[in-house]
Amino acid sequence: QRRMDGENCSSLTEFHLLGITNNPEIKAAVFIMFQVVYIIILVANLGMIILIRMDSQLQTPMYFFLSHLSFCDLCYSTAIGPKMLVDLLAKDKSISFYGCALQFFIFCVFADSECLLLAVMAFDRYKAISNPLLYTVNMSSSVCSVLMAGVYLVGTVDALIHTTLTFRLCFCGSNEINHFFCDIPPLLLLSCSDTQVNELVIFTIFGFIELSTISGVLVSYCYIIFSVLKIHSAEGRFKAFSTCTSHLTAVAVFQGTMLFMYFRPSSAYSPDQDKMTSLFYTLVIPMLNPLIYSLRNKDVKGALEKLKNKR
Repeated sequence: QRRMDGENCSSLTEFHLLGITNNPEIKAAVFIMFQVVYIIILVANLGMIILIRMDSQLQTPMYFFLSHLSFCDLCYSTAIGPKMLVDLLAKDKSISFYGCALQFFIFCVFADSECLLLAVMAFDRYKAISNPLLYTVNMSSSVCSVLMAGVYLVGTVDALIHTTLTFRLCFCGSNEINHFFCDIPPLLLLSCSDTQVNELVIFTIFGFIELSTISGVLVSYCYIIFSVLKIHSAEGRFKAFSTCTSHLTAVAVFQGTMLFMYFRPSSAYSPDQDKMTSLFYTLVIPMLNPLIYSLRNKDVKGALEKLKNKR
């Protein structure tokens, strides 16, 4: 029964994460698989950041934002991945109360920032295609820096709100989190406080961020389509729109997963299903993003080739 009377409740000093699976027969295989995934995340995202910084031809707004996308992927996957891998083999799967709060805060900051960054990248593509001659003026380094500062500021404020509201709840029953990291839905299930405010804040704030992001992407791509249709040659139209395919793929994968995860009624919550969904957006998407952008991007391929020839 949830407590709503505001009395002090026994405070937990740690939580116990149940992890992905308790099946000893598949633990080793799951560990090896996600260890490979996490190594790819580290190598691919760090490689993308270093490559963009090193190559002079990639010093454009598009690649400036792409390097921050890789940074966000790297940060929130690192907040979760190593702990998850350790817990697969360790007997003690505990995490301290403040460690749990910190893990969730870092995840929330960079997941929210990535959500907003995808909208900023759509705006950048619109500016590049609609008026290429003024692109470097409209998207100057100062404008790009202000946009990124705004993205990280909103992500941090949102994370502070969710973290504060979640970790001030009473947890006076079980301390076992049926998940592999400290996320809001399984934590709310453990609380013996009234969580209606938390659920309302999640729906309101995260809903606003999602709505703003998706609306921004849709409006930007409407203008992009109008601009592309004005190009006379079929080759020119294809070239202009081909620069957007990687971004559209990243948006569809990320936003689709986040909408499925957080915009369901609490009655539809399924721990096992949510673990699989969470694995997808915390580890699989950070692995896919740099691969999507590198495999479908001639500039990145060219930069890699130049680096390879130099060595």
